[in-house]
Amino acid sequence: MKLPLYQLDAFASAVFAGNPAAVCPLDEWLPEATMQAIAAENNLAETAFFVGAKGDYAIRWFTPAVEADLCGHATLASAAVVMTHLEPALKHVKFSTRRAGDLFVARDGERYVLDFPAWAAKPVVVPDGLDRALGARPAQVLAGRRDYLCVFADAAAVKALKPDMALMKRLEKPVIATAPGDAGGASACDFVSRFFAPGHGIDEDPVTGSAHCTLTPYWAERLGKTRMAARQISPRGGELAVELKGERVAIGGRVAPYLEGTIHV
Repeated sequence: MKLPLYQLDAFASAVFAGNPAAVCPLDEWLPEATMQAIAAENNLAETAFFVGAKGDYAIRWFTPAVEADLCGHATLASAAVVMTHLEPALKHVKFSTRRAGDLFVARDGERYVLDFPAWAAKPVVVPDGLDRALGARPAQVLAGRRDYLCVFADAAAVKALKPDMALMKRLEKPVIATAPGDAGGASACDFVSRFFAPGHGIDEDPVTGSAHCTLTPYWAERLGKTRMAARQISPRGGELAVELKGERVAIGGRVAPYLEGTIHV
């Protein structure tokens, strides 16, 4: 069996930046074990599989180790495949999911904009071992639907983190580290972040769209604004434009195509 495969760099204006995602359009679902094996073979943070037509698709995402319940960058990449290769006349795409409801992506010039749920984070007792796993003590720790949100004083503190991934695997949830952004210069933004999920097969994710479901409402309340520029300061780095819209979050970014090929299964 031959299957089409695309690899794209999401939240990036050029290749070798942002977050690489593999995208595999299907005529019908493959066995779950096969999709997991393909994701492991691709060895990227996520591989997205989708079925459907006429702008209405069902989507699933797999890390090299597990199926994910939500993935922003691979959804952005999937929308780019649909609106570039499969149905180029479309301006909007709907993706239905197993655990995160219906997701929508719109084309806005050179950007694609995700419409995702907003997940507020609440204060939580600091989990045992979190400070040791991060190698630093956050100023504040909250828990969102999927992640711990660890807030630091400044971007330099987040950039300097050198987590112990073996200890990080023992935590109940993945970890978002965040801080206010730098006010001036070419890298100016409202807030920065990094994302660690070794328990899901991803030591550090280059750019994590779904983490901004939690980051956006937090920073919107703290900064008193709904539209913000975000930067994920992983080694690859990525840029996102986010907006809080009530119980939803708009997450926008560019997508750079890298590879087109065929899987032989």
